[in-house]
Amino acid sequence: MTFIQIIEYRTTRIDEFDAALDAWVAKNEGHRIATRAAQTRDLDQENVYLNIVEFPSHDLAMENSNRPETAEFAARLAELCDGPPTFRNLDVLRVREFES
Repeated sequence: MTFIQIIEYRTTRIDEFDAALDAWVAKNEGHRIATRAAQTRDLDQENVYLNIVEFPSHDLAMENSNRPETAEFAARLAELCDGPPTFRNLDVLRVREFES
């Protein structure tokens, strides 16, 4: 079953955050477990962002979380945030694709 993790965080250092995220993506080329990711900005709350990351399964997402390089990456991003992130862990029950 597909699994999605939503990570909500607040930062005034989004450019540095994005640079770290881009470096992480480049470094893990060919070794990624996640299948898709979207970075979003909350239009109602200043400096609040959400990353929506999709994995093939909850088990593979947890495998990714337990990788030492993931823990190192998360620690680096935490340094750039204005407080701890909030995580939402979601099993995907149904997906509907809509065309215009």
